[in-house]
Amino acid sequence: MAGRRARQLWLGVHLYAGLLLGALFALLGLTGSVLTFYLEVDTAFNPAQRVAQPALTAPAPDAVLARLKALYPDRDGPWRIEMPLAADDALRVRYYNPVETAGRGFAPLMLSLDPATLNVTSERFWGDYAVTWLYDLHYTLLLGAPGTQWVGIAGWLMLLSMFSGLYLWWPSRARLASALKPVLRRGIVRTVYDLHVLTGVYGFVVLATLAFTGCVLALHGPTRAVVEVFSPVQDLYRAPAGLATGEPRLALEAAVAIARQRFPDAELRWIESSGARGTPIMLRLRQPDEPGRRFPQTRLWLHPVSGDILAVRDPGQNSGGDTFFAWMHPLHNGEAFGLPGRILACIGGVMPLIIFVTGWIRWRQKRRARRAGERGRSASGAPA
Repeated sequence: MAGRRARQLWLGVHLYAGLLLGALFALLGLTGSVLTFYLEVDTAFNPAQRVAQPALTAPAPDAVLARLKALYPDRDGPWRIEMPLAADDALRVRYYNPVETAGRGFAPLMLSLDPATLNVTSERFWGDYAVTWLYDLHYTLLLGAPGTQWVGIAGWLMLLSMFSGLYLWWPSRARLASALKPVLRRGIVRTVYDLHVLTGVYGFVVLATLAFTGCVLALHGPTRAVVEVFSPVQDLYRAPAGLATGEPRLALEAAVAIARQRFPDAELRWIESSGARGTPIMLRLRQPDEPGRRFPQTRLWLHPVSGDILAVRDPGQNSGGDTFFAWMHPLHNGEAFGLPGRILACIGGVMPLIIFVTGWIRWRQKRRARRAGERGRSASGAPA
């Protein structure tokens, strides 16, 4: 009897979580699928960003900064320069807090440049073009900070729905092998059921990973409070302003040389200039054992005049809690496992739609069957 009550409880959880939130799960999954390849998708829709001639060497950061200052003399804040990911990849630059998007929250000026000629090939503001709009939809539901919280909560409810479905499906040991066979039986009712179950079972590990990492990224504060019970988590250095005003600034190439002395085997990924307010020069590098290449966690902050190291973030010195958070984003977009991981994450993002559609059809089929049975009993005079 207790087992039956438990099954009825989890059946209700699975049913109503799927019916009420299944469309949201599908939306988050589909937008996430696109975002696993969002640079490639953006370039496909904006072919002007394609590099005409692959660059033999990465562009010099000082040359890039000089070009940006010449093109945008009124933008005297820090420029964040992302080095190309490949020889035929564009150089990407961000200018945070432009006056044109004041009051919009996160909406930097986004540029792409040809790394060989340093000609600007695209100039847009975050949120004004498709892939960034999709990112905001995926991460905040276009609702700002409150939307991020709702996304995190939805992720936990998705995990609950998945585990309840696994509990309801789990067969006896004797039937486990046959239940795992990837076979769709004949007949619309059985086919829909098998497609629903097999998608959830075979995609469980991928979907659970995507949902869990998405929860952590969206609910960083509450998750950190839990993690810190078991391991300390280091605060990110907050770079002060006013370190230098008017003095000759340290060349960006000199800043890179200082960083390479500290991390000789690391790859330069990002470098941020100081700007008129005299903030530190920030460098973001990737060491060989880091899971994420585009947004690695090795960072240095340098004095914009003297080049003195103000702060260092070395993943090699991470606590368990720091390592946990460092893996969340590369796991969420599949980057931790290279191209195969990104493809798997992309496929995983489509699965919630399949599960939602087949679950809804299955629910409708059972409702029709139940009503037909009630009508048959009423016609025969049997008690309902």
